[in-house]
Amino acid sequence: MTTITSVDVYDVRFPTSLTADGSDAMNKDGDYSAAYVVLRTDEEGVAGYGFTFTIGRGNDICALAAEQRAEPLVGRDVDEIVGDLGGIYRELKSDSQLRWLGPEKGVEHLAMAAVMNAVWDLAARRANKPLWRLLTDMTPEQLVDTADLKYLSDAITRDEAIALLTELADSKEQRIAELTETGYPCYTTSAGWLGYSDEKLRRLCQEAVDAGYRHIKLKVGANLDEDIRRCRIAREVIGDDAKLMIDANQVWDVDEAIDWVKALAEFKPLWIEEPTSPDDVLGHAAIRKAVAPIGVATGEHGMNRVLFKQMFQAEAIDFCQLDSARLAGPNEIIAVYLMAKKFGVPVCPHAGGVGLCELVQHLSIFDYVAVSGTLENRVTEFVDHLHEHFVDPCIVENGAYRVPMAPGYSAQMHESSLAEFSFPAGSYWAGVAASVAS
Repeated sequence: MTTITSVDVYDVRFPTSLTADGSDAMNKDGDYSAAYVVLRTDEEGVAGYGFTFTIGRGNDICALAAEQRAEPLVGRDVDEIVGDLGGIYRELKSDSQLRWLGPEKGVEHLAMAAVMNAVWDLAARRANKPLWRLLTDMTPEQLVDTADLKYLSDAITRDEAIALLTELADSKEQRIAELTETGYPCYTTSAGWLGYSDEKLRRLCQEAVDAGYRHIKLKVGANLDEDIRRCRIAREVIGDDAKLMIDANQVWDVDEAIDWVKALAEFKPLWIEEPTSPDDVLGHAAIRKAVAPIGVATGEHGMNRVLFKQMFQAEAIDFCQLDSARLAGPNEIIAVYLMAKKFGVPVCPHAGGVGLCELVQHLSIFDYVAVSGTLENRVTEFVDHLHEHFVDPCIVENGAYRVPMAPGYSAQMHESSLAEFSFPAGSYWAGVAASVAS
């Protein structure tokens, strides 16, 4: 019997604020960070790796919460855990004292994401499969058994979910073969961070076009005149045929969002992302109605599956941007994919953060193979930052994610990266502290 012997949690932070990587109208100086969880076992070479994403201060709070969430796993049989992924999720989620801190939102939910991502990574490694393959090899009934459908019966039932998955069950291998050849389409945000100069924006847009990207996203929302100038630069470089998306990162009220987006309509954006508070279902619905045919996209701060349910029911969004490290792991993510399928909303996962690209490639492949069966209006985010810190980094070629083949969820970081960027004792941050003290 292989047993989980300990859980190590690291507060890992990268100084992206120094180069304005990740900068937007709401978050001007973020340091991309991860509360990183390692489930260690008594069998050599067997471990599970997962994380949740933050942007600096407060990452230590997530790390402490993840320790609390993972504590019940210590001493447990690995095969028992990975053999009932729905059951272990429901067990950890049922801790009423931790749940009270949310429930199912905020730090406790981010911590649950980190731990469940590590559990699923462990399960995929135990099966010697990449996570997307572990998921697509499950029967419809097995997948639905893992999914968190609580509070969703007015939107989708267990029988409906099984029926949706059964529709595509016999043709999964065909789509796997297709993606192995073509990859999964992605868009880049790396050209459009708000803190970049016009010259850097122009250069990076050209580099993106040269690299094969047909979808490029810009951050907007701080100053309308600057947004008009930057959108014009982007359109000049990428041309009229490529898709341009804009992202306001929640900075507007509803009426302000409508007016601002209309002022940028001449640049024909495919969508406006996070135009207002991520919790405002009716606000998103009003914006969507007012700015059509420009689409409305949101979800990276979608706190749980219930919020997504309401967004779908209210016809509030055109694109669902679930986040792999904010929802509570694949158990909750599968539920959102199933609802998106039923309501006809394409899922274009958020991946603007350290390690998120590594995770969402698995989710998007799973969606196409087992849930949606289509690539229409689907494109997954890619940011070209910090992949070198991962043992199995994602690979993007010609504007598409290559299908990952290594076992696991692609979440494992290099030990050298942990030694350098763990906060506050890692060599980088210790050096910064010493420099400030001197």
